[in-house]
Amino acid sequence: MENNNILTMEHVSYRYKDAKQNEYVLTDLNFTFQKGLVYAIKGKSGSGKTTLLSLLSGLETDYEGNIYFRERELRQFDLDRYRSRDIGIVFQSYNLLPHLSAAENIILSMNVSQYPIPDKKEKAVELMKRVGLSEDQKDRRVLKLSGGEQQRVAIARSLSYEPKLILADEPTGNLDKETEREIMDILVDLAKQEQKCIIIVTHSDPVCKRADIVYQL
Repeated sequence: MENNNILTMEHVSYRYKDAKQNEYVLTDLNFTFQKGLVYAIKGKSGSGKTTLLSLLSGLETDYEGNIYFRERELRQFDLDRYRSRDIGIVFQSYNLLPHLSAAENIILSMNVSQYPIPDKKEKAVELMKRVGLSEDQKDRRVLKLSGGEQQRVAIARSLSYEPKLILADEPTGNLDKETEREIMDILVDLAKQEQKCIIIVTHSDPVCKRADIVYQL
């Protein structure tokens, strides 16, 4: 039987380097994440949500316990390659380059990942359509797009090298309720239709209600 676990945390604890010996931000976390499901990570400010994403994305490696990606401990990976090929990251503030067009932002991600794609512009358009953007918008500067459209570009960018795991940091935090629902439709569809694992850090109750599993910090 296929193991659907893509990411596993076993007894993970973390404290900042300058913290006291017993001052942990995260303590003894045991979380499992599977393909095809949407997870919400919820907690009040200061509970360690952003720190957790830093651990899962390999930006912080000085943790106690183990984090396994596809049954291999994360610290054994080339973490630059892990971030540019194995996981996609979506930010609250979109993190797009404003002087580039929508398609150029997506193509830049392909170039960084060195993912072998014969026609990158065609692939960028395909990805934009997957997240509900039109081909007419491919050459539009991202600053000319609405917040919801920019977040769709950011999601398309995160899909440019077809990762199975998407980490999203407050992806609807800057959006109105209707646009939040539309973005969640996209993320839920990616999990259900494409068997991706979607992990969302959020304060939003509507986002949590759309998740399959909610982990509280």
